[in-house]
Amino acid sequence: MLSANVMWGLMSPLAKIVMAGGIVTPLVLTDLRIFGAMVLFWAVSFFRPPEHVHHKDMALLLGASLLAIVFNQGCFLFGVGLTSPADASIITTSMPLWAMVLAAFFLKEPITGKKVLGIALGAGGALLLILGSRGGQAGAQAQTGGNPIAGDLLVLGAQLSYALYIVLFKNFVQRYSLVTLMKWMFTYAFIFALPFSYNDLMATDWQALTLPALEGIAFVVVGGTFFSYMLVVVGQKTLRPTVAGMYNYVQPVVASIVSICLGLDTFNATKGVAVALIFGGVYLVTASKSRQELEARRQAAPADSPRNPADRAL
Repeated sequence: MLSANVMWGLMSPLAKIVMAGGIVTPLVLTDLRIFGAMVLFWAVSFFRPPEHVHHKDMALLLGASLLAIVFNQGCFLFGVGLTSPADASIITTSMPLWAMVLAAFFLKEPITGKKVLGIALGAGGALLLILGSRGGQAGAQAQTGGNPIAGDLLVLGAQLSYALYIVLFKNFVQRYSLVTLMKWMFTYAFIFALPFSYNDLMATDWQALTLPALEGIAFVVVGGTFFSYMLVVVGQKTLRPTVAGMYNYVQPVVASIVSICLGLDTFNATKGVAVALIFGGVYLVTASKSRQELEARRQAAPADSPRNPADRAL
């Protein structure tokens, strides 16, 4: 989850650069992500033993594809195109909160004090990084796509969609290998996305793309989609939804580090505190008790407790 969110943190500024020239629209970039990842996952599947998927599970894979890919990627890229990267980064901090609430509702995961404190610390650290960036507010106004409210709502919808995916399909992803899951999910996503993006794909002037734009597209497809989604399934299989969602706070850390390396920002005490808050929050959520652990403690309590006052004194 850490590695996946590092690549997603790099993807946001790169996607903005790719779309800045107006040659590649958000719809085209979304379709390139989906098509490229689909081809890569199918290619990898040919080197693995074949795995049969039950026809009922194919329907579930369709639902997973819509939440994790179609709605998540489409809403996010459209949102980034309409709003500023700073606003989009701020809104991404809502995803762990969605994951905690949805996990409590659907999976009966307890909302513990450690979880609430951890999410609050992580969100506070992320906001410190974003709002404390040099020229952040001015840059946000300058880079907005013209309809920031609609863009913010789309980015928020992307976070909710992804949170629903990691919660609702927590148990389902245990049934199949990650390559099988991803090749079918991206195939469904491509089928759904192509009718909406076909005209834009045909109208794109591919020869006008510069080398930096092509390199950005390559990273978005290979790093920000293929490898990231592969790693997310590994994290989803082994981590609780709230813990998996907490790594979302790594993205603004990555964006800040990139800005410092490029000379666009400087490191200061505020950023140091922000990073400490983020990783402290991740630790607290990771250390919080799961529903199974709390149930096991309650079941063990009567057997472990002494039966009479004399034994209790001993």
